Amino acid sequence: MKMWKALAAAAALAVASGGAQAESGVSEDEIKIGGAHDLSGIFAPFSVPAVKAAQLYFDEVNEAGGVHGRKITYIVEDHGYQVPKAVQAANKLVNRDQVFAMLLSLGTPHNLAMFKLMGPKGVPNISPLTAARQMVDPPAPWKFAGNASYYDGVKATTEYMAAEQGSSTFCLMFLPTDFGVEIQAGLKDGAVAAGKSYGVETKHKPDETDFSGALGKIKEGGCDTVGLALGVSQTINVIATANKLGMSDVKFVLSSAGFHTVVAKGLAAQGVMGGVYAGAGWQDLEARLAEPAVGGWVKAYTEATGEKFPGTGALLGRSGAELLVRGLEAAGPDLTREGFIAAMEGLSFQDEISGYPVALSADNHVAGRSVFVSAVENGSWKLLKTLD
Repeated sequence: MKMWKALAAAAALAVASGGAQAESGVSEDEIKIGGAHDLSGIFAPFSVPAVKAAQLYFDEVNEAGGVHGRKITYIVEDHGYQVPKAVQAANKLVNRDQVFAMLLSLGTPHNLAMFKLMGPKGVPNISPLTAARQMVDPPAPWKFAGNASYYDGVKATTEYMAAEQGSSTFCLMFLPTDFGVEIQAGLKDGAVAAGKSYGVETKHKPDETDFSGALGKIKEGGCDTVGLALGVSQTINVIATANKLGMSDVKFVLSSAGFHTVVAKGLAAQGVMGGVYAGAGWQDLEARLAEPAVGGWVKAYTEATGEKFPGTGALLGRSGAELLVRGLEAAGPDLTREGFIAAMEGLSFQDEISGYPVALSADNHVAGRSVFVSAVENGSWKLLKTLD
């Protein structure tokens, strides 16, 4: 904790070396926030609605007078799930736009690459759209994750599958990136902890579309449960293809990157109604529409956008935006990065949209640590178990 505080003080001193110089991204009437997103690549189903939902929330805040009289400007750049473009986006946002903080930036390798620009300046990174452990590990005062990590979610779900769904041989199809490797570790460690075997692995490219050969290897390997660390459309493609190949008895385990409304609906359209499980750090919306806060937000979102349903990306965007605003409010009118970080470390509230309690501290920069195990059931996600 002392190290974090020292780093925070050093970052604040570096930014405010001119004494009375204003904090980067903060003026008398504006706070500039940045986001590097995948608006055109394999994880666009997360980024596009997340940006939309965050902006709608900021619009409400701004219309009500802003935060301590300052309006929030959300500046978004598209990296198309390409790391070099993510670095270019971060360079623009941090050095040219001089944003106060980054919010909801998508991608594990993308965030890690951007950290090299953000870290030296102490730019807060809030609720990135990745649940990789590296978002807070190694710890730094400016890193704040929104939910339980991929590793924790997949490991807990793997153990659940062994104990309650009869899984005995786990295999993996994954992108060999920081994102995929973390899910690999969670699946392996979960299988070992449960006393089960870990077998075949197949590696894939982000633009790959034909998975018949890989599924043949999975079948030959006697895998009864397959972990997936792929893009959203790839995940649907793999499971649908397995079903067409007569592998309907094989179960699939997804991380929070696959726990998406689009996946459940897409599988139903392909005739897959079950056999798919996920461990994520938030709850799905559909089953909670009767809750006033959830139902009210869904209604407001659909009326504002014309969409039928907000879905998972929008849920995460709305939650991340609320977390940021609560931190800004708690930091007070004399806004500095050091003060904002201290305020974030004192936040404690119920995130009604995502369905988990937020509890941050100087020793914990992960807003919600619960893991919710859910399964696809007739085109929707059904909550099976909450693991705290």
